[in-house]
Amino acid sequence: MNVTDIYHLVLLGCGVAAALATLACTYRVVVGPTVPDRAVALDAVSTGVVALVVLHALDAERSFFVLVAVMLAIVGFVTTVVAAKYLTEGAIIE
Repeated sequence: MNVTDIYHLVLLGCGVAAALATLACTYRVVVGPTVPDRAVALDAVSTGVVALVVLHALDAERSFFVLVAVMLAIVGFVTTVVAAKYLTEGAIIE
């Protein structure tokens, strides 16, 4: 077993861990007892998806996927800010 095989094995393990965490957060989005719990879980899901895209970029050795991950992170951040404003104030645009 050489270094490349170990590298791909570590990426696979991290991918499985990130996928399982994302699935657990998806469960919280669906079942969550309160709306703020669902909002936080949705933010965690978007973070998990970004992590999976970055791991795929490392595995495929394609820098394009890093740009996709950055765009997903920006969309996730804006969504979280809008959801927080809606939950605290009740309106997005005044």
